[in-house]
Amino acid sequence: MKSLLYDKAQVIITRAQKMNVTLATAESCTGGMVSAILTEVPGASSVFDRGFITYSNQSKSQMLGVADETLAKYGAVSAQTACEMALGVLKNSNVDCAVSITGIAGPSGGTIEKPVGLVFFGYIRRTEPVKFLERRFGMVSREIIRLEATKQALDLLSLLLTD
Repeated sequence: MKSLLYDKAQVIITRAQKMNVTLATAESCTGGMVSAILTEVPGASSVFDRGFITYSNQSKSQMLGVADETLAKYGAVSAQTACEMALGVLKNSNVDCAVSITGIAGPSGGTIEKPVGLVFFGYIRRTEPVKFLERRFGMVSREIIRLEATKQALDLLSLLLTD
C-alpha cells in the first residue's frame, strides 16, 4: 500500500509543480500520514506548504478556527467540521488547495450513528466553494482505516489539481 500511496503523492507533487499550485492538509484521524507521504517525494517543498495535525477538538478550534458551536452541534466527526477544517487551512496559509480529514479509526469510539470507519473529508481550491465527502470504511483495523483515509485524501488532492 505504501508504494501505491507514494506513487499517488508523486503524481500530485508533479502536477502541482506544473500548475504552480500550492497545497496543505488538515488531519485528525490520519495524524499526519497524508503530509508524511507527500513530503517523501523529492521536491515536495516547492508546492507543499504545511500540514495541520488537529487531533483534539481544541486544536481544531485554535489552529483552524473550527467553531465551538459546530463541534458541539455536529461533533468532530462530521461534514460540517471537515469543511470548516478545510476552510481553516486556507485562512491560516496562502495555499491554493487544501484537504481535511476527520474520522473514527477505532477500534473504539464509534456509535450507531457514527460507527468506526466513518471518515469525512473536506476539500477546496481557493477559487471554489468547499466540498465534502463521507466514506464508511467499515469495521476493519485502525491501520486499514487510516491508510484508506490517506489514499482517499490523496485522490481528492488529485481531483483538485485537474484543469
